[in-house]
Amino acid sequence: MDREEESQDERRDPPPPRPEAELRHAVTDGVATVVIAHPAKRNAMTAAMWARLPGLLDELAADSAVRALVLTGAGETFCAGADISGLRDDDTPQRLALAAEEALATFPKPTIAAIRGYCVGGGCQLAVACDLRFAEEGAAFGITPAKLGIVYPSGSTRRLADLVGPSTAKYLLFSGELVGTARALRTGLVDEVLPVGELAKRVGEFTRTLASRSQLTQAAAKEFANGRTDRDAYWAEQARGSDDTAEGVAAFLERRAPRFTWTV
Repeated sequence: MDREEESQDERRDPPPPRPEAELRHAVTDGVATVVIAHPAKRNAMTAAMWARLPGLLDELAADSAVRALVLTGAGETFCAGADISGLRDDDTPQRLALAAEEALATFPKPTIAAIRGYCVGGGCQLAVACDLRFAEEGAAFGITPAKLGIVYPSGSTRRLADLVGPSTAKYLLFSGELVGTARALRTGLVDEVLPVGELAKRVGEFTRTLASRSQLTQAAAKEFANGRTDRDAYWAEQARGSDDTAEGVAAFLERRAPRFTWTV
């Protein structure tokens, strides 16, 4: 390298520092991955992160290339909850968290929480809002408003109770205690528990399966499973106007992978 090149290298601006707290995202092979990143505080969600999540989910929902979404945490922790240092006397943080939870719960494509380490407070709130939860052995779950004197929202409480049953929901909310993966699996808080080091592989395999399936079937099933009872006619009309059924049958008979085209 000559002196001129050295001088040019010296004049180059250094890369901007990565924000301490952010939501990162990427889309690969039809799967969007959203990463909660706040390493200084075990990926605790700041007010700005809560506020950003609904808009980010809207962007990903509108992307026709996205067929499934994974929510996870950077490093060895999913999310340790809300950043307590950002709490104020008003209810702004709770409102932001509730809006983010609802945006995740109503995301129109399949969602999976991939959980390592702590999944606590607002982190568990987000995990429960996903369709499915896969966890690595050693993960710890807890919902902790009773430690702070916070009233947990009715919608969040109902979603938790629908998932794990009223008794387990009360256990978690009354005590704020953490439970491990064995109890989480037994009570339905998680769907699968993977050995250490195998979570990413399993989530990758499963999301590739989801991405290969009919979005028409998935979208209707998600609405019905979430309690919607007034859209049978709508989904029957969508099915009639779609080629997915014909394509699925043809692929089965021809022993090939189907190429479904209906999109949300």
